[in-house]
Amino acid sequence: MPVDRELPTPEARELIGLTREIADAELAPKAARYEREERFPREVFALLGEAGLMGLPFGEDVGGGGQPYEVYLQVVEELAARWASVALGISVHTLACFPIDRFGTEAQRRDLLPEMVGGRLLGAYCLSEAHAGSDPAAMRASAKADAAGWVASGEKAWVTHGGQADFYSTFLRTPDDGERGISCFHLTPDLPGFSAARPEEKMGLTGSTTAAIRLDDVPVPADRLVGERGRGLSIALAALDSGRLGVSAVAVGLAQSALDVAVAYAVEREAFGRPIAEHQGVAFLLADMAAAVESARATYLVAARRKDAGKDYSRQASIAKLVATDAAMKVTTDAVQVLGGAGYTRDHPAERYMREAKVMQIFEGTNQIQRMVIGKHLVRAAAPR
Repeated sequence: MPVDRELPTPEARELIGLTREIADAELAPKAARYEREERFPREVFALLGEAGLMGLPFGEDVGGGGQPYEVYLQVVEELAARWASVALGISVHTLACFPIDRFGTEAQRRDLLPEMVGGRLLGAYCLSEAHAGSDPAAMRASAKADAAGWVASGEKAWVTHGGQADFYSTFLRTPDDGERGISCFHLTPDLPGFSAARPEEKMGLTGSTTAAIRLDDVPVPADRLVGERGRGLSIALAALDSGRLGVSAVAVGLAQSALDVAVAYAVEREAFGRPIAEHQGVAFLLADMAAAVESARATYLVAARRKDAGKDYSRQASIAKLVATDAAMKVTTDAVQVLGGAGYTRDHPAERYMREAKVMQIFEGTNQIQRMVIGKHLVRAAAPR
């Protein structure tokens, strides 16, 4: 059922209405089939770009929607409620546009950003490496300066849209900038030596392509450096704060769908002469699911409103990511339980939702990492000044 939202402006209400119309007409009918076929929905991203939904949080001066994060995230949630892979794709695309929007040169913002935020180009974000896991400072893929610019080599792992994207915001070690020097680069797949590995075979989100990116002595023009050289890690971490809010919204949308499926089933399925929703054991389960969904939504909105107000929101972003993705895992698991044997079959979407929820607890920093981040913030705040 539609979520009753508190939105800041009439324009935002119209945007949510448009999103629901597009999502119901274009996303919901395709989601199960595309996921089953492990088919990447590039035409859906093109449609969303034409509708102006691919660059909502970016300025109108560069072709974006000029919307606050509070509104953008609720659009992402609405899309996720119909198709999590697509909503995740928009979150990743936003993450990929962030470095140039925030740290790019005037020429980069003028020449590159309009096509990116307008959705005519699809982005990917290359930070992780197979051996480094949650420690981006341990990356080994590198870029060495030469007379023409840079030469990049190594491999980036777990790249959403890997092999499908038109541009890749890529973080590489720049050895001349010190032991921990990392820089950000805008790479495109037409560069010689740039290639994507075979896509990963995943448990869920199978409509979203994930693949390693290989850099075999890739010549990178000097003007592809984004931000100051050696400052890439700070760019990456700043981007991850907003990316964690995107994942939070995706998780809430997925959980909302699981709740809706469970409620619809429970009011129709009868046992012992009455709908199972009227049995206290099921009713309490549904109530806990609803509480988890609404609590998670409120948590990501608190963080988004802090971001929109220009306040620090790093701790709140980690809390939102932790709360929302744990909630999604619990709610989708409980949805399968409400449906019983039917929930374990592919005749109903509950089992797919459960598989999709699991990875939410892993990407954009595992939930164990989120607990570490939150703990460090608490210790820092309590330290004597």
